[in-house]
Amino acid sequence: MVQLQPSSKPEIIYPDRDGQPMADNTKQFRWIVTIKENLEWLFAEDPNVFVAGDLLWYPVEGDNKTRVAPDTLVAFGRPKGDRGSYKQWEEDNIAPQVVFEILSPGNTKAEMNRKLLFYDRFGVEEYYLYDPELNDLSGWVRNEGFLDIIEPIYQWVSPRLKIRFELTETELQIYRPDEKSLLSYTAIAQKAEESEQRAKLAEQKAAKLADKLREMGVDPEQL
Repeated sequence: MVQLQPSSKPEIIYPDRDGQPMADNTKQFRWIVTIKENLEWLFAEDPNVFVAGDLLWYPVEGDNKTRVAPDTLVAFGRPKGDRGSYKQWEEDNIAPQVVFEILSPGNTKAEMNRKLLFYDRFGVEEYYLYDPELNDLSGWVRNEGFLDIIEPIYQWVSPRLKIRFELTETELQIYRPDEKSLLSYTAIAQKAEESEQRAKLAEQKAAKLADKLREMGVDPEQL
């Protein structure tokens, strides 16, 4: 009788963190959160658009060294939901189509060149790099199999996201398809709170009207 030997191949661990900070300063962090949260908001009604910030992406099964954590990534064709990391082979082998990086003083030119090569190699369709200190935006879009520089990027509209980029004298402006500019996380929260307050006021007015109708002998449920 042949006895099967247990496999001695060790289990490969894919860490959820790379030990690097999400941001080096408040300006960089604010831009990361603004872009990530606005894209989540933009695609909130589409169950098959996954948006994440600072999430490790592993493109190759069995290789836990080849990885990168974009400041923001967008994967079309993948369901929403929590993940410890983005393991591409568990995601129907769909690479994130759009990635954003927000430059900080700690990022070196060599590091950013490596990221560009990574995104080019593993199938990213659109890559945007913004330096908030210098107010400089660069972008690349896949053309004939390679990420090609976007020139000019002024008034550029993302093929996937349908958002428009505009550089003012002071900072980047990004506009949604409805031409409304992206809002800070605080502004989004304030708008949500205002919407909730308006809904409560409408409910209170409807309740008062119903009470008036009942006083007049009218059943509001029959109207």
